[in-house]
Amino acid sequence: MRQDPWSAAESPLPRAADPLGAHSVPTRPTAQPTAQPTTVFDLPEHLAAKADPALVAADERHFTRMADSLQQTLEDLTARLDAARRAPAGTGQEAMDRDLEVHRLTARLRALRRFSLELCLGRVVLDGEPEPVYVGRLGLTDADGGRLLVDWRSPAAEPFFAATHADPRGLVSRRRYRWTRGRITDYWDEVFTPDGLEGHAALDDQSAFIASLGASRSPRMRDVLATIQADQDAIVRAPSRGATVVDGGPGTGKTVVALHRAAYLLHADPRLDQRRGGSSSSGRTSPTWPTSPTSCPASVRRACGPAPCGTWCPRGRRRCPSATRRSPG
Repeated sequence: MRQDPWSAAESPLPRAADPLGAHSVPTRPTAQPTAQPTTVFDLPEHLAAKADPALVAADERHFTRMADSLQQTLEDLTARLDAARRAPAGTGQEAMDRDLEVHRLTARLRALRRFSLELCLGRVVLDGEPEPVYVGRLGLTDADGGRLLVDWRSPAAEPFFAATHADPRGLVSRRRYRWTRGRITDYWDEVFTPDGLEGHAALDDQSAFIASLGASRSPRMRDVLATIQADQDAIVRAPSRGATVVDGGPGTGKTVVALHRAAYLLHADPRLDQRRGGSSSSGRTSPTWPTSPTSCPASVRRACGPAPCGTWCPRGRRRCPSATRRSPG
């Protein structure tokens, strides 16, 4: 079969990145510009009521600001990374600092390109605050220093995960998004005070967590950061004094909680700074390590890798039988 002359494998044309750097496509000389979506929401017909401007207009404005900031941030990071790579490597500590800076900028660029607007997990409205606080996988600000996203590991984001009706943590309402290929295909609102019902909440008969349980299953771990529950978040953010044991039955999310705890500690505990400490993850077999970039927090993947129990023994697997047995769960 003859390959399409416009296929990416053979096309000599330059590749043009999309506005947020998430994808790249070959350009044709005669191609017309593709119309960009006018809204980030792509709700199915049976959820048309959720597309009411009274419910989503504020989010639309915020995502527009995010898109502009992401574009500028990507350009700035790319320029800084190019400059760092062209800079003399130096020797000793100077060389190490240069390599760390290249590594940090590369990781940041990769995360922004991978998620784009999907960095945003949801938002909360605090009692007495006129503007919602948007929680993300990473922190993000605009050119004027205005806060667009709060890093999920920061103390300011804790109410997004920890609030319950018994302990609302000062929240009026909370919204969680479901993203599909860069568009919001559903969202869930929870209200904690009567004020949260005043034209700002689209209430469902199920929560984001219950809806996630009905999603299709696959051999890979799913991204659950947006739906971490209060009791799971309590483990993730528990003080780092001594060992923390995460216990539970099969399929209860032990590995996910442990990995997000590692990501949290790498962010919050100064003893785990890259220059003074680190982290490692071990499992009875190497296949237990979640390789999916969406299930394993990026900060964990950068800081540590899988260490099967067999690698801890002087003579490998022959001296560590548990390393060769798969868990029945």
